[in-house]
Amino acid sequence: MLYLTRRSEFSAAHSYRIESWSEEKNRAVFGLCSNPNGHGHDYQLDVTVAGPLNPLSGIVLNIAEVDRVIKEMIETELEGKFLNREHPYFQKHIPTTETMAVYIWKVLETKFGNCKLHKIKLQENDNLYSVKEEGELVQLTRKYHFSSAHRLHSHHLTDEENKKLFGKCNNLYGHGHNYCLEVTVIGEPDPITGMVVNLAELDEIVDREVIKKFDHKHLNLDTEEFKEINPTSENMAIVIWKLLSPHIPSLYKIGLWETQRNYFEYFGPHKGK
Repeated sequence: MLYLTRRSEFSAAHSYRIESWSEEKNRAVFGLCSNPNGHGHDYQLDVTVAGPLNPLSGIVLNIAEVDRVIKEMIETELEGKFLNREHPYFQKHIPTTETMAVYIWKVLETKFGNCKLHKIKLQENDNLYSVKEEGELVQLTRKYHFSSAHRLHSHHLTDEENKKLFGKCNNLYGHGHNYCLEVTVIGEPDPITGMVVNLAELDEIVDREVIKKFDHKHLNLDTEEFKEINPTSENMAIVIWKLLSPHIPSLYKIGLWETQRNYFEYFGPHKGK
């Protein structure tokens, strides 16, 4: 099986509101997104199809055909529209990133002939995207940023072994990174709010349990979590999972960018991706 992904872009406006709710409740649940006049995004859509290799042509599916199907859907249904007001589906379903990914999946699912739709990834902005694959569940990923210093040094190794293994990262005084933390939750979008998780609540939990503890800190010296644990990014991903999982039942994955070249994922002790 081979996988082909094509990227498209479109712009649309929307609002997160339930008209039967009070203004106060809408604001409490949806925050700034509850503005009745709406707001907008430049969306990035990745569509992945899967299929066998055609031995005669050497391709899975004609890219021009993939582009045609996606472009027709975007131009007909999404591009340049205020979704709540102009799209029949989103007049009844709040156009959250999760709900939009579900809808796009439904529209495209049978459009690629002998190839199978494998994945939809819809990115609303640099810090929020949703992934839809086969089944009822949808992933939602929120990105956060913090800056920390650390020294890579294991108490289980000798000084010479640490220097040989970690090199300059074993510097006595430490070094630092601008970390990007990806917190991914999974579930079915709520039939009323369209959300897998309340983003305001998620932000508050991550800020309390992770950002406030680690941002602008020397992990080895200023945090309880890494006084006895070597703060490698691998260990950081596991520690962050342990900090967040008791408060986020739908937690699916921790992703941690240490640099633009180093990325680590942890799916929890029992999810073993």
